[in-house]
Amino acid sequence: MDSKQHDRNTGALSPYRVLDLTDEKGFLCGRMLAVMGAEVIKVEPPCGDRARAFPPFYKDDPHPEKSLYYLAYNANKKSITLDIESRDGQDILKRLVKTADFLVESFKPGYMDELGLGYADLSRINPGIIMTSISPFGQTGPYHDYNSSELMCAAMSGHMFITGDPDRPPVHISIPQAYSLGSAEALIATMAAHYYRRQTGEGQHVDVSIREAMIKTTVNTIPMWENKGMITERGGQFWMLRGEKQRVLWPCKDGAVSFGMHGGGFGAKTNRELVKWMDSEGMASDYLKNMDWENLDMETAPQDLYDELSDSIIRFFRTHTKMELSREALARGIMLAPVQTIADISGSQQLEARVFWEDVEYPRLKDTIKYPGAFIKSSESSCRRTAPAPYKGQHNEDIYIRELGITGEDLVILKGAGVI
Repeated sequence: MDSKQHDRNTGALSPYRVLDLTDEKGFLCGRMLAVMGAEVIKVEPPCGDRARAFPPFYKDDPHPEKSLYYLAYNANKKSITLDIESRDGQDILKRLVKTADFLVESFKPGYMDELGLGYADLSRINPGIIMTSISPFGQTGPYHDYNSSELMCAAMSGHMFITGDPDRPPVHISIPQAYSLGSAEALIATMAAHYYRRQTGEGQHVDVSIREAMIKTTVNTIPMWENKGMITERGGQFWMLRGEKQRVLWPCKDGAVSFGMHGGGFGAKTNRELVKWMDSEGMASDYLKNMDWENLDMETAPQDLYDELSDSIIRFFRTHTKMELSREALARGIMLAPVQTIADISGSQQLEARVFWEDVEYPRLKDTIKYPGAFIKSSESSCRRTAPAPYKGQHNEDIYIRELGITGEDLVILKGAGVI
């Protein structure tokens, strides 16, 4: 049985060790494990992780220790360098596996097995080890050994088909959502395996497909087909219904707000309150004021009727800022929300009240960088405060000399041989 007890002051996973052998496909999984208190050791090749060359860079200086991408996804981790393709490197990793509770990797399926570092090999060394493998298509199936990218995972999941404007090709959103979702699913699956280990003492191999994680983002399209025989199309700022457009993003004085004009009893209260507000400012047409909202069926309403309603609302929204609209909508019980920018989020009073942001000091940069803080809050165990991402091989001496007992002389030899 797993008998480790967590320290509630340093996180739910504070006694546990993770070996993080991921690239950008799995960075976020290790990052979240570290925030939850685990000791996460990032195992990089001797030349450093390739993501250290990913932009954007701190003050646009393309230096391997200044990649903001790398700094974002690898905070709270330790870093050691190791060539796991070398015999000595494999032996060292196996020694670390003896003390590890988790190993997370994102190599091409079969690669770890070829090196003698697959789950079957590592579980003989440590029967309780949980090995989580993150790959584009999973460890099995006809696609398992295909090369891929974040873009391809998004495209092959169906997510891109419903993203973008209806009169233009599918688009890819500007953040690596597929890799982020794959990492998040890997975290959940790893914790499920950890719970099983707590009950049985047995480790296991967790197989995560990034494409399959992304497919779940299309779950809202399934009821449309099952109930109505409709294939959900791209709508951009509109909800496409029976080939007709119903606006969900509305322009206002300083940006946009999200608002859905629903019919029947569900939407009647919101619509009626909005018209009252518009009328108080002399902007509600007789058409709006006389509308029978309870009996309006938006699924069968003709496009010209919807356009007549929305034109008046757009003119009204354009006279207000998104925060003015948001505050008044909240007071009146209207279902409306501002479309916030990153600047809006950074200045959010709600996030400030929850102490969400953390200023992390980077001595090497002689500066601090603002990070999002804990993604969960728990009454029984806190998440760990954000610590700076490590520089390449920062913890080599701590792990290799102080823990594994490798002498300084041998460490120099290993470095010279390109093992470390």
